[in-house]
Amino acid sequence: MLSVNFTEIRNAFEFVSSGSPSQHQAYIDKETGAIYWTSSVHDLEEEVPPDLATSEKYLEVPHKNSLKLGQGLALSFIDQELPHEYNFVASLFRKRGAYRRFKDMLQYQGLVEKWYAFEERASDDGLIAWCQENEINFTDPMPY
Repeated sequence: MLSVNFTEIRNAFEFVSSGSPSQHQAYIDKETGAIYWTSSVHDLEEEVPPDLATSEKYLEVPHKNSLKLGQGLALSFIDQELPHEYNFVASLFRKRGAYRRFKDMLQYQGLVEKWYAFEERASDDGLIAWCQENEINFTDPMPY
């Protein structure tokens, strides 16, 4: 079974999720646990194996959207914290710039820090589940 530092996986996940699903990628070498980072928009100056995207030897770190951590997570948070604003927030996500307007609303409501804690916990939960599905053990303690 593969053993990797959870913090390193989390950092790779955040990098992959910092752009659109095709902008940044990270891959875990299933034999060594090494993590390779690539980007279609930044020159990372990191040596990567030539077969990184095509070999079964590597496991691609997921984007937050593939773990259902986008709009649905925001709506879950609103349902929990401001249920009377649910329809309004859902309407925000039908237009461009939704996440910025969502965060502006959270700022106004004084819920930004609570949102970030909620989002981090959900991201960790989703990433831990993904690691378990892919038989990855952690070399460091669990985040909680």
